[in-house]
This record gives sequence, C-alpha cells and structure tokens, in this order.
Amino acid sequence: MIFGNVWNLKEYLCMEDGIFKCFNYAKENELSAYDRGCHEIDAKRIFVNIVEYETVKPKDRFWEAHRQYLDVHLMLEGTEQIDLNFIQNMDVKEYAAQDDFLPMDGDKNGSVILKPGDFLVCYPSDAHRTAIAADKPEKIKKAIFKVKI
Repeated sequence: MIFGNVWNLKEYLCMEDGIFKCFNYAKENELSAYDRGCHEIDAKRIFVNIVEYETVKPKDRFWEAHRQYLDVHLMLEGTEQIDLNFIQNMDVKEYAAQDDFLPMDGDKNGSVILKPGDFLVCYPSDAHRTAIAADKPEKIKKAIFKVKI
C-alpha cells in the first residue's frame, strides 16, 4: 500500500504508469462534479468509481481485497478512515471473480485518514476496510480508480 497526497506525487516515481494515468486524469477532470457511478478511462484497463456515502463505525463495514485490479482511493470531499492489514493475517473467504472481490474477517493492523487530496493505493495483498468514521460520521465523496494488474 502507498499512502500520500497529490501535492507530493513526484516523490512516488516508483508507482506503476497506470497509477500515474489515474492522477493525470484527476488533474485534467473535475471529479468532484462527476455523478456517482462507474466512468471508463481506458476501456476495462482503467476506470473510476465515484462514490458518496456516510462514514460509519468499523463494526458496520467489511474487509476486502482484489486480485485483478489495484485500488487507488482519492479523497475528493470529507474525511474517511480506512483500516488496513495484510491478507495473510486475515481469515480469507471465497473469492468472487466476477466482482474481483475477496472478502475476509480480521482485525486492523493500522489505519490511515484520508482528507481531500490524500490517496491510498491498495495492492492485492492489502486488506482494507473503507467508510470508517474518523471522528464522527460524515458524508464523503471519493474517486476509487481501478487499474488492471
């Protein structure tokens, strides 16, 4: 996983080209004006899901990871906590290939707080639990880029 802010992208030159395509797309498009839903960027290789939701307590959320796509979470509005661990520390359930969804149970190893401009890149070994209230529940808007591995 990589946690950073868009203002410091030149510090992350080791990231895959597909990830930089996401950041360039975000720079060239006003994502906060996008409607919720899926927006294709490069056919099925790169797309972005625009989500809006109210953050909640950890007990009300689920753990996940992905095998076919990297996740690039880019916070547009609000504050969200994302809990993290590695899948080898989790109780992994059955993978749903059609949704690229690997559910699991377990405890967090750490967490990050995303504010506008912050990003989190999650690789296949990174279990993540999103939509957690950092201090109190609040409405957020976020771009979740999917980059084909």
